[in-house]
Amino acid sequence: MKKAIIAMSGGVDSSVAALLTLQSGFECIGATMKLYESTDFSTQKSCCTADDAADARAVASKLGMPFYVFNFTDTFRKEVIERFVHSYESGATPNPCIECNKHLKFERLFDKMHELGFDYVVTGHYARIEKDETCGRYLLKKAKDLSKDQSYVLYNLTQSQLSHILFPLGGLEKTQTRSIAEKNGFINAKKHESQDICFIPDGDYAAFIERFTNKEYPHGHFVNTAGDILGEHKGIIRYTVGQRKGLGLALPKPMYVCKKDVQNNEVVLCYKEDLSCKEVFANELNWISVPDITEPMHVKARLRYNQKEQPATVYRVNEDTIKVVFDTPVGTPAAKGQALVLYDGDIVVGGGTII
Repeated sequence: MKKAIIAMSGGVDSSVAALLTLQSGFECIGATMKLYESTDFSTQKSCCTADDAADARAVASKLGMPFYVFNFTDTFRKEVIERFVHSYESGATPNPCIECNKHLKFERLFDKMHELGFDYVVTGHYARIEKDETCGRYLLKKAKDLSKDQSYVLYNLTQSQLSHILFPLGGLEKTQTRSIAEKNGFINAKKHESQDICFIPDGDYAAFIERFTNKEYPHGHFVNTAGDILGEHKGIIRYTVGQRKGLGLALPKPMYVCKKDVQNNEVVLCYKEDLSCKEVFANELNWISVPDITEPMHVKARLRYNQKEQPATVYRVNEDTIKVVFDTPVGTPAAKGQALVLYDGDIVVGGGTII
């Protein structure tokens, strides 16, 4: 009998994933990752809290599964929180959920899988994995429910990992997931979904970074693309590329953040018509549907989680870097630190980090 570790967050998705895996004939254990101490952050309306662990334990008990809590606080601090802070300090806009998937769910939890002699890690992600028997590669594909699709944040998965991962919800609609939970009397069947970064549930990134580093970030100038001073900003970590609201400036026409110049402590603003992106460079590459890209390839590219991918051509610049040129400039600016994910239809070709 195949054995699986179910990554249980305490939410409805991972709970239903556990049920479906059991029903498929697997021997299962439930596991919650402890990512930080409950006193570290204000965790109201967040995930990964003590209450979430209790909900996960209750569901595991109802299903007759052993349940464990794995303490990964040191890894989470180093690989997720410290990376997040450093990225903001360097003028980038990181996606900590991608780092958590890469270093926690599919690295540390994989270590536990091997240590315990299990075969699979199961999560409640909305995505699909299929093996292409023609080329022998595992494919990562979009979920059936495109409104919940999470393939974008999973582009770092390797062939080895994909061969040991199950996504039972990939073929379900979210409404079906909740219906299954309700029919089985799960305590979390109607539980809200966390939309915020788990360690910053109030969404105030700058305040968190200041508390974490015990530093104050100096004010500087807002400037336009010609270098003219438009006003004073309150610290470069308070702004993200593409931001329009909350600048605190009285301008004759709305302007957007198009660049953060850390060296000169300047936030560069531009008008909406100047915000479009024609080409973008990325490194820290990972390929899924192909072993590599050596020749130009026409794909669809996505710059942000909630953005629709757009037609583009990807070119290899050097061993570590690719360039993507959009067929038509996209209105979303490329933010350094975000993920650039490439698709061929509903298949993830691969991706990298925008530089």
